[in-house]
Amino acid sequence: GVRLVGSEMCIRDREHRMTESATPNFSLDLSNEVALVTGTTSGLGRRFAQILAACGAKVVLTGRRVERLNELADEIRADGGQCEPIAIDMTDRDSIRATLVEAEEKFGTVTILVNNAGITRDNLFMRMSDDEWNSVINVNLTATFKLCKGVMRGMMKARWGRIVNISSVVGATGNPGQANYAASKAGMVGMSKSLAYEVASRGITVNAVAPGFITTAMTDKLTDDQKAGIMGQIPAGRMGEASEIASAVVYLASPEAAYVTGTTLHVNGGMAML
Repeated sequence: GVRLVGSEMCIRDREHRMTESATPNFSLDLSNEVALVTGTTSGLGRRFAQILAACGAKVVLTGRRVERLNELADEIRADGGQCEPIAIDMTDRDSIRATLVEAEEKFGTVTILVNNAGITRDNLFMRMSDDEWNSVINVNLTATFKLCKGVMRGMMKARWGRIVNISSVVGATGNPGQANYAASKAGMVGMSKSLAYEVASRGITVNAVAPGFITTAMTDKLTDDQKAGIMGQIPAGRMGEASEIASAVVYLASPEAAYVTGTTLHVNGGMAML
C-alpha cells in the first residue's frame, strides 16, 4: 500500500522488478531494512531518522546526548516507528564497535548506514592548532571510515547495503576558516568513491550527499547581515530545509537507487553547480 508521510511517499515492495510491459512499481519502502544514523540528536540527523522510520526501517539512533536520543525515540515510536537509541562516542573505537554490536543484537544486520555526525572547529589556516585539525578529522572522517568498515561484513553477506555519507558543499568549494572541515568533507567523498568501486558487485552502494546552507539551529544563530550575504550566493534565494536533504538520503537508501553508486548528490539551491 501507499503511505503519505509529509511529502514523502513510501510504497511497500523491496523485491520489485520492472519490465517493459509491467506497470512501473516504485519502492521507497524500507521495512526490511535496519538503518543506523549518526548524529541524530539535532538538525539533519534527527530528520533523517524520522523519515527512514516513516518509510519502515528499524532505525538505530546514535549521538552523545542521551536525553535527546530518548526524546527522539519516544517521538518515532509514538508515530508507529521502530527504533533503538544508543549513545556513542565518535572519537572512541571501542564505543563505535560496541554500538554496532548492540545494533545487531537489537535489530539484526545493519543494511543502511547514514554517516551524518560532524563537528566544526573553525580557525584561519595559519592559526589552526593541531587539536582543531585532529578533532574534526577524527569525528568527521575517521569515525566514518570505522563505521563503514564495521557494517561491511554484514552487508556483503546479505549482498545488499546502502551507505550514505553526509558531506558538504564546503568539501567541494572550500571555505575560509574551515580548512579542517572542508578537508574532512572532501575526504568523505573520495573515500565513498573508493569504497563504491570495491563493493558494487556485492549489491552495496556507497554515495555522498552534500548539503548547502540548510535551516537548522546552527544557521538560526546567524545575524541578518550574515544571512543576507548567504542568500546572495544562492540562486534559489533561500536556505534549504532538513526534509529536502532527508529526501535525497532516503532515495539513495532505497531499492530505487541500486544503479547509483560512487556519486555525490549536491543539494544546495544552485549555490555551487558541480
